[in-house]
Amino acid sequence: MGCFDFLKIMMFVFNGIIFLAGAAILGVGIWVKVDSGSLLGFLKGIKDAPAEMKQILNVGYLLIAVGAVLLIVGFLGCCGAMKESRCMLLMFFVIVLVLFIAEVAGAVVILVFKPLVGQLIEKLGTKVVQNIRKDYGENSDVTALWNATMDTLKCCGFYNYTDFTNSPFEKYTHLYPQQCCHSAVFSSCDDTSATITGCFPKLMKLIDENTIVIVAVALGIAALEILAMVVSMTLYCIISSKSD
Repeated sequence: MGCFDFLKIMMFVFNGIIFLAGAAILGVGIWVKVDSGSLLGFLKGIKDAPAEMKQILNVGYLLIAVGAVLLIVGFLGCCGAMKESRCMLLMFFVIVLVLFIAEVAGAVVILVFKPLVGQLIEKLGTKVVQNIRKDYGENSDVTALWNATMDTLKCCGFYNYTDFTNSPFEKYTHLYPQQCCHSAVFSSCDDTSATITGCFPKLMKLIDENTIVIVAVALGIAALEILAMVVSMTLYCIISSKSD
């Protein structure tokens, strides 16, 4: 097997993975938009939420767009390599280059505006707690959503059990949700036994514990994109020299 054939196979395998990943992300994006009972639906229902939250609510559209782009990239890479099409390979190179530049720009923006993220989270937390104290135990949708979230993440409220203080649930039962306590006995879940951490602190801890993994994955993706551009342009040049 020659170097040219090896590069073609590598391009096909690599872009086949990209194509499948794009299909998966596209499916998740469609699911997020269709699933009205998701956490995004809950965030949308929060009154007076920070204006920046409107951007988060568009995550479904973002996932659909990313999935579609990956499908196109995977298709161009596979077909361009197998059919030895210079046009497809060039389009593949340009799209990956644009994605790489956008990722670098996004990383710079995140670093520059990192302090604003903390302010947004603080404002969001205030509104979420207000929503819990207004609807939890009275609004069945909000109650079911929070119960499902706390059961899944093994957490209690947004910050901690005090988020439920003065909520319809706490006023009626004088207790806190069972998810806030280690005990399996509901009647014992009060302010002295509610020791389960909040969902937000737990999520932040999870991210902190996996920072190295997240950075490694990001660097790995960047390296793969650079490698893909090098291979595609190498194939482009070889095919061009063969056709001359």
